Amino acid sequence: MKKTVSFAVLHFSVAFSVAYVLTGSVLVGGVMALIEPAINTVVFYFHERVWRHLQAPSSAPAEMALAG
Repeated sequence: MKKTVSFAVLHFSVAFSVAYVLTGSVLVGGVMALIEPAINTVVFYFHERVWRHLQAPSSAPAEMALAG
């Protein structure tokens, strides 16, 4: 759990720093630092689902052999 919290703080810090440097605004930096990790979390969920699907053994060759 400590590693997860540490990574979250690091991610927030990087997101804030990049947004602040690009815009010069503490407000925009803070908003981006909150929004970007939230969106990234949702994207990661779907990435994992696709990854699991691609890693699952395919039954297509067996089905094609039965149908052929």
